[in-house]
Amino acid sequence: MTAPRLSVIIPNWNGKHYLGPCLASLRAQTQSNIEIIIVDNASTDGSQRFVKAGYSDLRLIELPQNLGFTGACNRGMRAAAGEFVALLNNDTEADKNWAAEVIKALDEKPAAGIVACKMRMHDQRERLHTAGDFFAIDGSAGNRGFGEVDHGQYDDGDYVFSACGGAAVYRRGLLEEIGFLDDDFFFLLEDVDIAWRAQLAGYAVWFAPGAVVYHHLSATGGGKTASYYDGRNGIWLLVKNMPSALLRKYWRRILTRQARLFWDALTAWRGEAARARLRGMAAGLLGLRGALAKRRDIQSMRRVSDAHIDSLLTRK
Repeated sequence: MTAPRLSVIIPNWNGKHYLGPCLASLRAQTQSNIEIIIVDNASTDGSQRFVKAGYSDLRLIELPQNLGFTGACNRGMRAAAGEFVALLNNDTEADKNWAAEVIKALDEKPAAGIVACKMRMHDQRERLHTAGDFFAIDGSAGNRGFGEVDHGQYDDGDYVFSACGGAAVYRRGLLEEIGFLDDDFFFLLEDVDIAWRAQLAGYAVWFAPGAVVYHHLSATGGGKTASYYDGRNGIWLLVKNMPSALLRKYWRRILTRQARLFWDALTAWRGEAARARLRGMAAGLLGLRGALAKRRDIQSMRRVSDAHIDSLLTRK
C-alpha cells in the first residue's frame, strides 16, 4: 500500500458511544487509502475493547493515562504517515466527501498550512457550528457563523484565522516547522494557539466549505473543565503569540475583557464553573514565566509584519 495522503487522528476519552458513527463515516469516504489512528486517553468505558473487536484494521494507540486532547493528538500526529494530518473529534460524523475535499483544498491552496472544515451541529444539521474560527483584538476567539442556518453564505471559501480542532487538517511540513499542539494547554484553545504560530510563520488558514463534518457540541468536555482551561489558556495564548506592537495597540481592550471575565466569575463564585475560571486565571498568571519562554522561540520564527497580523484580527 502506498503511503496515505491523509492521516486522521481521533482522540478518545470515554467516548465509546460516539465512536461507531464516527468510524462508519470515515469508512464511507470517497477518498481511498486514508490512515485512521485512534488515540485512547486511558478510557474506562470499554472503548479499547470496542475498537479492537470491530475495527481491527484501524490503528489504536492506548495511552496509560489521560494526557488530554493535546497529548492524545500529539501522540497520533507523531505516529501518522500521511502527507496531511487531520484532527477529528470522536463525537463527529464526516460527510462522505470530507477527506477528498480537504485534500483538494490543500492541493489548490499552496499558501495554506491549515484547512478549517465546515462544521454543522449534529442534531440541527441545517445550523453551523463553525465556518472557520476568528480571533478578535480583545483577545477572544470564536466560531464564525455559530448558530446560523447554513444557506450557503460561506460557500465561496475564505482565508480565516484559525481552524476548530474538532475538524482541522495540517500539512506535515507545517507541523515539522512550528511544532505540534502545546501539551501544556491540555484542552481548549490549543487549536487557536497552533493557528497563531502558523500565521506568524507565514502560513495561511483556508476554510474549505465542501469539507463538511457534523458535531455533537461539548460531548466530551465542558462546564467547570472548560471554564478552567479557558481562563488559564486564554492568558497563555496572548502572552505567547500576540506581537508586542499589537499588545501595545490593544492592551486596553484586552485588559477590559479579562477584567470583565474575572468580575463575572467573582460575582458568580458559588457556581462550580465560575470558581474553576478563577482558578484557571490564577494558574495562567502563575505560569507566565513558561509562556514568556515559549514566546521568545515563537517570535524568533516570525516571518510576517505587524500589519499583516493586524489585518487578520476581527474588530469587536
